[in-house]
Amino acid sequence: MKNIHKSFPGVRALQGVDFTLCEGEIHALMGENGAGKSTLIKVLTGVYGKDEGQIFIKGSDKAVVIRSPQDAQRLGISTVYQEITLCPNLSVAENMFIGRTAGFGQNWKKMNADADRILKSLDIPAKATQQLASCSIAVQQMVAIARAVDMDCKVLILDEPTSSLDEQEVEKLFGLMRDLKSRGVGIIFVTHFLDQVYEVCDKITVLRDGKLVGEYEIKDLPRVLLVSKMLGKDLDDMSDIKSAEAAYGGADADRAVFETEQLVSDAGIKPFDFYINKGEVNGFTGLLGSGRSECVRAIFGADRVTGGTVKKNGKVVKISKPIDAMRNGIAYLPEDRKIDGIIGDLSVRENIILALQVLKGFFKPFTKAEANKFADEYIKLLGIKTASADTPIKSLSGGNQQKVILARWLLTHPEYLILDEPTRGIDVGTKIDIQKLVLKLASEGMSITFISSETDEMLRTCSRLIVMRDRKVVGELSGDELTQNMIMSTIAGGDKE
Repeated sequence: MKNIHKSFPGVRALQGVDFTLCEGEIHALMGENGAGKSTLIKVLTGVYGKDEGQIFIKGSDKAVVIRSPQDAQRLGISTVYQEITLCPNLSVAENMFIGRTAGFGQNWKKMNADADRILKSLDIPAKATQQLASCSIAVQQMVAIARAVDMDCKVLILDEPTSSLDEQEVEKLFGLMRDLKSRGVGIIFVTHFLDQVYEVCDKITVLRDGKLVGEYEIKDLPRVLLVSKMLGKDLDDMSDIKSAEAAYGGADADRAVFETEQLVSDAGIKPFDFYINKGEVNGFTGLLGSGRSECVRAIFGADRVTGGTVKKNGKVVKISKPIDAMRNGIAYLPEDRKIDGIIGDLSVRENIILALQVLKGFFKPFTKAEANKFADEYIKLLGIKTASADTPIKSLSGGNQQKVILARWLLTHPEYLILDEPTRGIDVGTKIDIQKLVLKLASEGMSITFISSETDEMLRTCSRLIVMRDRKVVGELSGDELTQNMIMSTIAGGDKE
């Protein structure tokens, strides 16, 4: 791709970007949210038309024209997106051949045999006849890749394929990627996980603000340098984030704002006790599926509570649904922003005022001036990159969508803010912004529970960690105990003495 330009109303998404992918190469495309990665991929796959520039394939000096995803597919360019775009109610084989078979009079036996042959050749642990919904997310990703590979793909684009996978599943996916690399397939790998880039990639191309920063061999670009190139500034030692904000020093610093006793929900967690003090940042940690999210969902009333009590300032309060929690000063940024967070067709402004409007009542709507004032204040406060407050939230990058949901809850001025995976799938710069904001809010007296799959992020932000395994609390760590080793040994060894 040479000198690619693409603009949208109010935004120059790509400005003269070059990108080169070789046969049998895994090439990371890196940059913050809004850097232009998705736009570049959509130009390459024919979803967007480019304003300027040329695309060449297989060393030909004649540029190709890609006007649609079908054109891209005919040229051997296939994409597997972060949100799996398959049909869970159909079989694995039907998903692999969907759109390429005639339905009526289809030779099912041959289709299933062909699918099994492809699955076996790629060492994918699935059978052609099983329903896709019965496969793990990782296997579903692999089926999507198998479908792309079978369509004689020369270029495979993997857009955040590992964001929902655990470590074992990531290893299986990497095995498949290396296998395809050995067969000469060029792979463009888009991810926010730096460790994964250094484990599996050969080269890195970095974009920033729609411009090319550079292309690098993996061996020539240490992690700290990669991060500074993505951010466009030297990265402060991230372990020093905590020292940037003073801890909350009010006279009521040791007062429990919220407590639970033997709280349990129908999501399958064991009864748990919990408390959070004023101005404290604590967190739930544990492996994927350990019950971290289920605990905070129970506190917020997002899952049906079947036992136990919740106290606010020492007095029992009834929280059976989210509106009860909101009226008691609790805010909750959910784990899955696409499903539980954003309302895609509404504007940035409408998404920001939503929670406060619910608290006020829908029969008492805000005036346009009030709504604009709230939206403009938080767009500025959180540095949300959007053409305007009227822009539909679905057209924003993932990190900016996350900031909008954060703005929604901060606008309600909660006493207790629950953040479940607030930095998943967003760029390093926005991650640091959110971590610093968390510590700033806590220093002003807000109580915050912070959950992240990245342990180092938890250690940077939390002063106390509740450790979970198999859906029950198995330990609590604070002070000098807050180390990677201690967390791992508590998860592995059960109750801490």
